[in-house]
Amino acid sequence: MKNIHRFNTISEFHKYSNLPKPEHPLISLVDYSQVNYPTTSDEIKWVQNFYSIGLKRNVNGKFNYGQQKYDFDEGVLAFVSPQQILTIEINQNVEVNASGWLLLIHPDFLWNTPLAKTIKNYDFFGYSVNEALFLSEKEEIIIVDILKNIQREYQSNIDKFSESIIIAQIELLLNYGERYYERQFITRKITNHQILIKLEETLNEYFNKENAINKGIPTVKQISETLNLSPNYLSSMLKVITGQSTQQHIHNKLIDKAKEKLSTTDLSVSEIAYELGFEHPASFSKLFKNKTNSSPIKFRQSFN
Repeated sequence: MKNIHRFNTISEFHKYSNLPKPEHPLISLVDYSQVNYPTTSDEIKWVQNFYSIGLKRNVNGKFNYGQQKYDFDEGVLAFVSPQQILTIEINQNVEVNASGWLLLIHPDFLWNTPLAKTIKNYDFFGYSVNEALFLSEKEEIIIVDILKNIQREYQSNIDKFSESIIIAQIELLLNYGERYYERQFITRKITNHQILIKLEETLNEYFNKENAINKGIPTVKQISETLNLSPNYLSSMLKVITGQSTQQHIHNKLIDKAKEKLSTTDLSVSEIAYELGFEHPASFSKLFKNKTNSSPIKFRQSFN
């Protein structure tokens, strides 16, 4: 396994990337064209102890986006939270002129502000790098303007308004991120339709008799891994497209299978619970009643 670099401070990342020292120790806007990772390897791994929001073009390498491949030949915005493992695959045989911006924010900069808590509510910090946000030219201009406003503020003489102004700009940036991700979920209909079909197939496979007995009830993490998506991204996409989270889709399929067995077989409620992956029949009965307002027994009686 390749060594994983660890950056506890923004200064350490600047040094590794052959950049000048940051002008502010806790927040920095980096011109991505100036980044120069000191490696001859085709892969770099690192963990950072700060947030990063990267707007990049022409990065050397390709990433999967859902079930499709995309080059970084358009503006791509990615959000990374502290302690995530980042992997960059580099094609040493190709020279490109990478460009863009990288905003680095140490958690200490957010200390004692409302954003310190609310930043955790933005699901896209839990998305994988391959689930980045693809921006239109107009959207990219808006994002770059906000990034430059942040830079101008920390480069100017710091006064009592500086921190609150920068925090407000960061919040604005994150809110635009939410807006644009929702637009992306809606506009990429073909890809999302393929994901929904695959989700249906995956749930059907999980709830066949052998799988459910041996594996138990599928988790959001298991379903997401099968679809090659991060749990946060899959749930966010499903909420926009269908109005329901991944967990709700799992429960819906489970209840559908339960209704099928209750209405077409003579299996006991306990046997049905076992076949659907429950360890305890009481847990199955409780979920069934919560979802249908009827107990399994009463539901079966309605067919007699």
